Amino acid sequence: MTYHAKSDFMRVMMERGFLADCTDYQALDEALLKGTLPGYIGFDATAKSLHVGSLIQIMMLRWLQKCGGKPIVLMGGGTTKVGDPSFRADERPLLSPAQIDDNIAGIRRVFTSYVRFGEGATDALMLNNAEWLDELNYLDFLRDIGRHFSINRMLSFESVKSRLDREQSLSFLEFNYMILQAYDFLELNRRYGCLLQMGGSDQWGNIINGIDLTRRVLDTQIFGLTSPLLTTSDGKKMGKSQSGAIWLNPDMLSPYEFWQFWRNTTDADVGRFLKLYTELPVEECDRLGALEGSEINAAKVILANEVTTLCHGAEAAAAAEATAREVFEKGGTGDDLPTFTVTTNELAEGVSISALFVRAGLSKSGKDAKRLIAEGGARLNDEAVTEAGQMITVADLAQPIKLTAGRKRHALIVLG
Repeated sequence: MTYHAKSDFMRVMMERGFLADCTDYQALDEALLKGTLPGYIGFDATAKSLHVGSLIQIMMLRWLQKCGGKPIVLMGGGTTKVGDPSFRADERPLLSPAQIDDNIAGIRRVFTSYVRFGEGATDALMLNNAEWLDELNYLDFLRDIGRHFSINRMLSFESVKSRLDREQSLSFLEFNYMILQAYDFLELNRRYGCLLQMGGSDQWGNIINGIDLTRRVLDTQIFGLTSPLLTTSDGKKMGKSQSGAIWLNPDMLSPYEFWQFWRNTTDADVGRFLKLYTELPVEECDRLGALEGSEINAAKVILANEVTTLCHGAEAAAAAEATAREVFEKGGTGDDLPTFTVTTNELAEGVSISALFVRAGLSKSGKDAKRLIAEGGARLNDEAVTEAGQMITVADLAQPIKLTAGRKRHALIVLG
C-alpha cells in the first residue's frame, strides 16, 4: 500500500523499514498528530536479558518517544507464567515468580539505554502485567472477557494453526495466552489511555484480538502496527550467532563481542541495518549501504560503533573498535577480548586444545572443535593449530593465550 505519512513517527516507520502492517494507516497517523500518543510493546521475561532479535522493537519505542509519543514497556510478569505459543514447536519451560522478577530487573537495565523513564508526558513507563493478571477471578474473567472470543477464530490464527498442522501438542494453558495478551491491551487503554500496540509480524493475530476486545468492551478505537520478522540476507534468524544469542546486557555478552557481531554484518545487510538500528539520516544509510569492496568495511565499523554506542555507551564502542584494530591489524591480544579462566588444578594433567575451544565458546562441542582444527580454522596465538589432542599445561599459560576460530572470533585463556 502507498500511503504518505504526515506524522513524524509514521514517516520514520515507513522510511526506515520498520513497518510491515498497520490496522488503519490514516487514522493512526491522524491520532499521532493530535498530541502525545501512548504506545506499548510487550516483552516476556524468559531470560535476564533481551537479545538482538528484540532490538527492532526497542528501537520502535525509542523512535515513538523521539517523535513525541509516550512509550510503554510492558513486562510480562503474568504472561510469562503461561508462555507465548506463537510459532513454537513445543511448550516453554515454566519459571518461578522469583525467576521472573529477577529477569525483569535484568531487562529493565537494557531499556534505560534506549528510552527515558520519568513522570513527564512523553517519559516512558515500565509496567508489569502481573499487576492485573495476578488478581483475576477465573469465573469473572471467563464471563466478562472469555465470551468475546470465538474458538473457531482462534484456531484459524497462523501461530496456532501451524502448531496443530504439525500435530504438535498445544496445552490449554498456552491456548489462553492470546486472550491474556488481548486483555493487556484493554487494561492499558483503560488505565493509561494506550492507543497503540506494536510488535513483530508474528504478533498480528494477538494484536487484532486486543483491538477487537477493546472495541467490544470499551467501544474505543485503538491501533496495531507490526514490524517485519527480520532475517539476515543469508536467511538466518536475527539475534543468533554461531556462538549463541547476541544478548543486550553486558554481563551476558561483552560489549566487544556485541560490537564484533555488527562488524561481521554481511555486505547486503549494512544499509538496512543502519536504518533500523542507528539514528543516522536515511540518505547516509543508503550511501554507506551502497559502498562496495573494502569501502563497505568502513560502513560496517560505523554500524558497529553506532549500535554499540546506543546499547553500551560511546566509551564501550570506542574500546571495542580499538581492541578490534589491535587484534586484526597489529596481531595483539587486545584488552577487551572475552576472557576465560582455567585453574591450576584443571591443568595438572593438561587440557586439550580442542577442550579449550569449547570452554571459550568458539566451538559448540569437542567434535566441532576437532573439525575446526582439521579444516585449518583454529589458531593459537596467531599460529595454526594442527593437532586436536595438543595439550596445554600450566607452563603454556605463564602468559594469556589467544584462541582464534576462523578470521574474526577470538578469546583469551588465562590462568586463574
